[in-house]
Amino acid sequence: MLLMSSPAFALIHDDGEDPGPGLSIGQTLGLYVGIPVLLFLVIAGLVTASDKSRKKAKG
Repeated sequence: MLLMSSPAFALIHDDGEDPGPGLSIGQTLGLYVGIPVLLFLVIAGLVTASDKSRKKAKG
């Protein structure tokens, strides 16, 4: 019973603000999976393009 009264289980924060609606499954996947994968691909593409241009200049 003591655990149920902890702030982690409160529906309303101590300052009175409502936390608002949760994210849908699509929004959660887009935020936590889609954006990191997209950033990884952009960075990997930039590194690959940089490496290819350096090899052409040497050869």
